[in-house]
Formats: sequence, structure tokens, C-alpha cells
Amino acid sequence: MIDITILLSSIIAGAAPILTATLGETITEKAGIINLSLDGTILLGAMTAFVVAFNTGSLVAGFTAAGIVGAVIALIIAVSSIYLKLSQVAVGFVLTLMARDLAYFLGNQYSRIQGPQVFPLPIPFFKEIPFLGQVFFDHNLPVYLSIILIPVVWWYIYKTPLGLNLQSVGEHPKAAYVRGINPWIQQLVYTVCGGALVGIAGAMFSLSVKPGWGRPQGAEGTGWIALALVIFGGWHPVRAAIGAYLFSFLQVMGIYFQTWLPSVPSQVFQVAPFPLMIFTLVLMHLSKKEYIQNRIKDKPLIKPVLNFFSAKAPACLGKPYVPD
Repeated sequence: MIDITILLSSIIAGAAPILTATLGETITEKAGIINLSLDGTILLGAMTAFVVAFNTGSLVAGFTAAGIVGAVIALIIAVSSIYLKLSQVAVGFVLTLMARDLAYFLGNQYSRIQGPQVFPLPIPFFKEIPFLGQVFFDHNLPVYLSIILIPVVWWYIYKTPLGLNLQSVGEHPKAAYVRGINPWIQQLVYTVCGGALVGIAGAMFSLSVKPGWGRPQGAEGTGWIALALVIFGGWHPVRAAIGAYLFSFLQVMGIYFQTWLPSVPSQVFQVAPFPLMIFTLVLMHLSKKEYIQNRIKDKPLIKPVLNFFSAKAPACLGKPYVPD
């Protein structure tokens, strides 16, 4: 029998790293830059956070160091794309492999040793609210941060002048330039900010969700899913957050299925969320086809759901602005 309260609480806690990384990449891609280094950045950020926190005894220093690592990797992608006109895909792919190998090489001596970790910080009064208290207000600071980021990122992108500038740079940088907005600086800043959040997501793994550093660490592969969730969410922070919680739900349910079906290898349930998420993306892509739209136009339950998650990528995503 599943305890719904524990299930929902586990989903929210487990989604914190991938949600933070997804929101960071959403910001970056809204500005027109593709950062494919997420997977390596998360691993290097996780390793850096653990090593720094272990040697300094400061969790704040660990999270800060991970954020700096993410920002520096993103800065390399931004500079190589914006100013050197190199392929964002190629540079990002090389960086994710390099960052991954660096994480395992530099963090080898810290593998599977105990270190500092973030402890739960229940919010007084709110934690006593029946059901909601345990689900939302009995976590640690990184989990609260991931939840708060959802409305903050949404508000910034869609309700502030700076957010409108961000969107304009991703959609039509030439028009933004004419209006006096520097698209290169905008893209540079938002790529670095998004990368910092990805690095912090790595720190959440090694200092919170799965404390410690080792191989397999549990974070490998998360960056690719975060990239997929940005597409799943239609480059919208709230929709992307729903995708992150859906992925976390699949991961948590895998743990229950291991108990219910002990004869099935545990690796099946650990890997299952990844192909399921890819299958969902394929369905979303197919749902945009005209013949599919004609078939579901009379389906009042299916069509609104598909339309909610369907959106176009920023018009100039992955295309560096070159003035005439």
C-alpha cells in the first residue's frame, strides 16, 4: 500500500536537482543559446561541491563552488558561440565529456567516503498542516530553493521588462539590437546564469539527494533528461517543472516496483524512466502533425493536454547573431 503523503514528498525532494538544472537550461535557451554540457556540468558540480564542502566543512562553500563551475563551463560555451562563432552543439558535447572525465578523475580519492550533507529544515507552523505540511514544508533548503525557482523564473521571464528583453534576444536578436539591446551581452549573462543553476543542481546530488561522491554517483544521465525536459515543457518554466516532477515520479515508482516485483532485475526500473521520457517526447512531436490533430480534435481530454505542452522553440535558438 502506497502512502500518498510519503510518495508526493519523495517526488518533490527527488526532483530538486533535475528541476533546478531544467530551469537553468530554460533560461539559457530562451536567450537563444544551447548548452549541451549539462550532464558533465552536473557531475563536475557534484564532485566539486562535495570536495569543497568536505575540506572546508562549509556546505555554503560547496554549493558556491559548484555554481562557479557551472558558470565557467557555460561561459566557455557562450564566448565560443557568441564571439568565435563556433558550433554550440559541438562545443557543448565536447565540454560535457571533458567535465565528466574530470569529475571522475579529480574526485577519485573522495569516492565513497562520508562527508557533510544538507539536513532537513522543517518550516515551523507550516509543517503541522495536515498532508500539505509533510509534502511541502518538511524538506531541506535546496528543495525549497527548487520550488521557489519555479514562480520566480516564470515571473522574471514573462512579467518583467528584463524578461521581455531576454525573450526578444532569443526570438529576434536583430530587432532587439535595433531597440538598443545588446544581444551578445544578454546571451552571455543568461547563459552564465543558467549554467550556474546547473552547477548548483550537481551540488544538490552530492550534498543532499544522494550525499557523497562515487561512481556510479546517480547524477550521470540527468543532464540529458534536463535537456529533454526543456523541450517537453515547451521552453516554459512551469511546464518544464511539471515534466521534472513527472520524471521524479517515474523514478520513485521504480523503487516501489522493485519491492512488488523482486524477480525483475533492479536495473530495469532504474533505467525505465529514461526511455519513457523519450517516448513521451516522440508522442508530443507526433501530436503536432496535422493528421494527428484531426484525429484528436474531438477528444476533449487529450487535446488540451497535448496543446499545453506543445510550443515552438525560440526562433533563433542555436543561431548566433551576426549584424548586417
